[in-house]
Amino acid sequence: MNGLTFDIAHLLAGSLVLISFMMLYQDRLFALINVFALHAVVLALSVAWQAYIQDAHHLYITAAIALVFKAIVIPVGLHRIIQRLGIHRDIETAVGIGPTMLAGIGLVTLSMVLMLRVTPEADPLAREDLAFALSIILLGLLVMVTRRNAVSQVVGFMSLENGLVLAATGAKGMPLVVEISVAFSILIAFIVIGVFLFRIRERFDSVDIGALDDYRGERR
Repeated sequence: MNGLTFDIAHLLAGSLVLISFMMLYQDRLFALINVFALHAVVLALSVAWQAYIQDAHHLYITAAIALVFKAIVIPVGLHRIIQRLGIHRDIETAVGIGPTMLAGIGLVTLSMVLMLRVTPEADPLAREDLAFALSIILLGLLVMVTRRNAVSQVVGFMSLENGLVLAATGAKGMPLVVEISVAFSILIAFIVIGVFLFRIRERFDSVDIGALDDYRGERR
């Protein structure tokens, strides 16, 4: 593997981590969804590049799935859900942006140190891609934990899944049947979550999960 091939793979994987930080910084739903769409586009490019490096043609299908479903279908669907629900306000956070960004930096540092130490004998590109992937997974979890809006938590979950895809492709790919099943699972989960959001809106006139906590407190 020449230096340029290695550098491009790292550039794409590192860009995914940077965009994950952009998602942490967003405080409006439409902006968050647009950044997630960018995250999916860069993921598709990264997977396609891995397909070229590994000469694994089935990974091109994974890249196409990520591009079509995650960069186009799901963001457009979320935009329509937000418009139908009449949500045009800022995202409520459980923790301020500053502490959240600092926590993200700490999680990325932990991911790098952990993965590079436990995989010393692995292929250099694979071990560093795994470190980037773990960073994306933890940042996705952080988005879910620090956001009180159900839609933003859905976006955090899907960005977390992008990290799993990056890990699988960086570790010399995954079977095609797994890729297709994951894509349909994500699509089904998106449909279920859309129905769930509508039900929350109808019952509580809000998609803030704090409404659920208040309702549970009243029941007690």
